[in-house]
Parts: sequence; C-alpha cells; structure tokens
Amino acid sequence: MGSGAFSLAQINLHPQFGGGEVFTRSLAEAVAALGGRTLLVTHPAASYWDALRLPATERLHAARLEQALALLPPGVPLVTHAPLPLPLAARAAAGRALIAIVHMPFGLYHGEALESYRSRYHLLVPVSEYVRATLAAAGLAPYAEPLLGCADLERLSATAAAHAGAIRRRSEYEWDRKKVRDRLLGASEPLWSRARAKPVYRKREGLTLGIVSRLAPIKQFPKLFSLIAARIAATPGAHLEIFGAGGYASVRDLRRALAPLAGRARFWGHQPDVAAVYRGIDVLLTGLPEREALGLNVIEAQACGVPVLAVAAPPFTETVLEGRTGFFYRDPRADGGDDFERVLARLVAGAAAGALPDPRAAREHLERFSRSAFQARVARLLGAAAGLAPPRDGRGAGGA
Repeated sequence: MGSGAFSLAQINLHPQFGGGEVFTRSLAEAVAALGGRTLLVTHPAASYWDALRLPATERLHAARLEQALALLPPGVPLVTHAPLPLPLAARAAAGRALIAIVHMPFGLYHGEALESYRSRYHLLVPVSEYVRATLAAAGLAPYAEPLLGCADLERLSATAAAHAGAIRRRSEYEWDRKKVRDRLLGASEPLWSRARAKPVYRKREGLTLGIVSRLAPIKQFPKLFSLIAARIAATPGAHLEIFGAGGYASVRDLRRALAPLAGRARFWGHQPDVAAVYRGIDVLLTGLPEREALGLNVIEAQACGVPVLAVAAPPFTETVLEGRTGFFYRDPRADGGDDFERVLARLVAGAAAGALPDPRAAREHLERFSRSAFQARVARLLGAAAGLAPPRDGRGAGGA
C-alpha cells in the first residue's frame, strides 16, 4: 500500500451514523469521480458503513485514533472529521497535509482543540459560511470556500430500495454503551419493547410537521419545544411526527417538552428508508440554529420536494429560500413563539389549500447542493491540498 495509491485518507471513528458520516461518504464519492482513490479508516463496530456505496475506497478498521494513524501510508493528505488531540495532530501533520472538515460552529470547541487547529492543521474547511465565520472569530484562518454538502438522493434511493415497505415504529433510543444506565436499559430493551405496539405510519389529516434527524443535543429540540409546543397545540390541524433516535436523556427531555401536544406528537425512531419519511410529511422542522453547522436534512428535504420551517438565522438562511423552499420565523427565545404560531397558521392554511411550495422548482438554489457542484468544490480543495508543503516540524497554518 504505497502513498501514491491514494488521493487522500479519511479517519472517521464515530460509532453512529449522522451528518459527518454522510460527508465522509460524499467526499469519497467525489474523489472517485475525479479519478482518485480514498483510504478510509472506520471503527470496527460501525457496521453501517457496510451498507454505503464507497467507490474507489479501501476501508480499514481501528478502534482508537492512535491505531488509525498507524495505518496511514506516508505523505497521503489526511482528512479528519473531528479535531485530533494536539499530540496526535502533531504526529499526523509530520510529512503530510492535515485537513479538518469542520462540522461544528467553532465556538463549541475550547482549549486543546483550538491549539490543535491553530498550530497543526494545514487547512480548516468549514461546511458553511456560518462555520467559517466562527473560525475567523476565533482568530483562525479558514479555507475560503465552504464545502456545503450535497443532497445525496442516490443514497436515499438505494436505502429505500433496500428497506422498501411500510414505516413502522422503531426504537427512539440510541444507547451510549459507555454509560451504565444506557447499557442496562439497552440490554433490557428487547424485553420491555415487546409490549409496545409497532404501528404502521399513516399521515394524518392536516399539516404534518416532521423531525427527520438524530435527536442530538446540538439540535436543542427540548428547548425549542418548551417554547413552541403549546403554540402547536393551540393550532388546529397541526401534527408532529418524529423520525430519529437519541440518547436516553435527550428523548426524556423531549417528551417532557412535548407534553402539551399529547397524542399529536408521535415518535417513530430511526428509519432506514428516509426517502419514504420525506414523502410522508408536509414540512421539515429544524431545531434551534446556533449549534447547527449546515443541516444536511434541510438540503435533502428540499431536494425531495419538502419545504423547511426554521428559525431565521444562520446556517438556515444559507440553505433555505424564504417562501420558495421554506419558511422562517423569529427565534422563540426572543418572542416566546408568537411569530412561530403566526407562520404555523399560514402553513396549515396552505396545506389545506394544497398550496405549499415545492422546493424543487428553485433549481438554481438546489444546484448549489448538487453532487456535481460538490464534486467541483472537492476538486478545488484537492488542488489546494496538493499545493501545500508541510513544514518539517509539522506546524500548520491554521491561524495567527
């Protein structure tokens, strides 16, 4: 396995599938389309990779970052999807270009991660203009062009074909095996879940708001619904369907926040046929904005013809066109949800009249998130990486 065999290497040891993993796959696909090859190091327990198409990609396994770095051939540019700890970043940057795809607003990183990015990484590639601004605000020098992302409809179609059939309720929990409570509950779930009904999903009359997302803390769904659940409850004809899974505490807190909705909010768990989920909702509802980096579900929903309802703030203002591909409302932390209720009433009326917009009509907007546009951005990124000459001591160019 020589260094000339690969255009780049990627390390992604995340145990669960999420937006970073979609980026990892899309990057490998773009490299292949450009005539290159990727070396991808993943966690051996992350079996979801087996179901993803990874053209021109050799996949190796490592349980820890130290093991992953030991597998890399010399000189091959390395892309990480989370900041390496400083000692490992120094080791990785010696003799190779070290590139970060920055999937989170940088204000959430502190201490060693900042120094790792500043002194050891050669390129900091943000996934949105919003993330780019947070990197610059921290005194770093981000790559000029956000990577954005793409609506991976081929992945959605392939997944739909593999899991064709009715949507049935699945577990809404994503157990963290490092926590004793989660290990116990996760081990016992097959027993107590047998008593739970597994109904088939059927869209209800009226407006169906859908969450299609991991129920991760960065989405801040409990905080959001503590402010707007009563507003949804006060709007006849509005329903909420939740397609996604999260940790025990995230689901518990979300259930509490949704109490005003009672049976008008339903949990369906993570669904493998995401395309079918989008066909079963009227509007995608996002979480709160400031911890969100881009929102691949926002891009995918629009590409599937589903408009988006989001707070009027970055990064959603980068990915949604008001009135054409979605609708904005004022942050409910500022007005208690007054503007949300006003916009929701408009959407209920629009759904009743069959007048909700089809985002696919905004072709120029969606083209920014197409596979061809993403591939062109990756080509420019590879060109920038090829022009790097890593210093002998491995010190990077992440900022002043």
